[in-house]
Amino acid sequence: MLRNVAVVVVNGFLPFEFGTICEVFGIDRADDGLPSYDFAVVAGEPAPLRAHNDFTIQPSCGLDRLEEADLIALPAVGDDRLSLYAGRIPRPRPPGGPERPREFPEDLLLALRRAVDRGARLLSVCSGAFILGEAGLLDGRRCTTHWRNAQELARRYPSAKVDPDVLYVDDDPVITSAGTAAGIDACLYLVRKEQGSRVANGIARRMVVPPHRDGGQAQYVDQPVAPSCDGTLRDLLEWLRAHLDQPLTVRQLAARANMSERTFARRFVQDTGTTPQRWLIGQRILLAQQLLEESGETVDAIADRTGFGNATALRHHFRAWRGTTPNAYRRLFRGDPGGPSPR
Repeated sequence: MLRNVAVVVVNGFLPFEFGTICEVFGIDRADDGLPSYDFAVVAGEPAPLRAHNDFTIQPSCGLDRLEEADLIALPAVGDDRLSLYAGRIPRPRPPGGPERPREFPEDLLLALRRAVDRGARLLSVCSGAFILGEAGLLDGRRCTTHWRNAQELARRYPSAKVDPDVLYVDDDPVITSAGTAAGIDACLYLVRKEQGSRVANGIARRMVVPPHRDGGQAQYVDQPVAPSCDGTLRDLLEWLRAHLDQPLTVRQLAARANMSERTFARRFVQDTGTTPQRWLIGQRILLAQQLLEESGETVDAIADRTGFGNATALRHHFRAWRGTTPNAYRRLFRGDPGGPSPR
């Protein structure tokens, strides 16, 4: 269950990444029919704690608060904090060799290890993964961090399986995410996994962010920032979301946007980061997930409502995008042991 959430703050924390966790889990949205979390900010080092931007906070909770948390979240820390020992920490000591210095307090690292042992989940945002690495919790696990720091993470913790090309990695019970906004992706992913798409979508709607982003970090490495959608494409995207059940071609969409096909395809990629066809499939998959979780409609009916046309096409795309079948996904998120076998 995901009810009790603690975010751990250390000196040099980054405010945006800290605020991301607070925004997802620390706001009471019961008036919207969404669950509330028992949320606490925990001092991972003696308070007051100084942010990377040179202001301080005084958390009211100490490390003992972690003993009851279902989820412990670790926001990013600034490069200056990490550079205190960058380049001088050797690889893991050989048997019988001297212990290497610890940058983060041993009592914090011990508390994180105890949390994993009792079944809690841990989630890091961006360079928060280095705290998990210090605790030995990335050993043998797939993980990620900001693409700029991925090589250093792999150097310091060679037993970790660092993937620099993804937005987040779930190697249960440890979830790691890439830079900044990818922390939102990871938090909403965990909410969706534990509490379903209705809750994740509701939180995303309140935050005015997409409930799910496709792709990985590679699209953000040394690339120019895409311009914001103007009224034409913004209106078109809203229209598309309302008409996902219809067969749509790039030619039809270009005509609706009053552009040539070539101009439309180029503009669409610039403004959304993906092609029209892939964007459509992604939106249809999201709608299919919602219907699988919240309705009793058959897979054939859902395939028709989402524009895939037939159950075979839906299964093909669902497996390609989500790594499972629609029926298996429905059983997982609806807890329906009496449902049909996965196909």
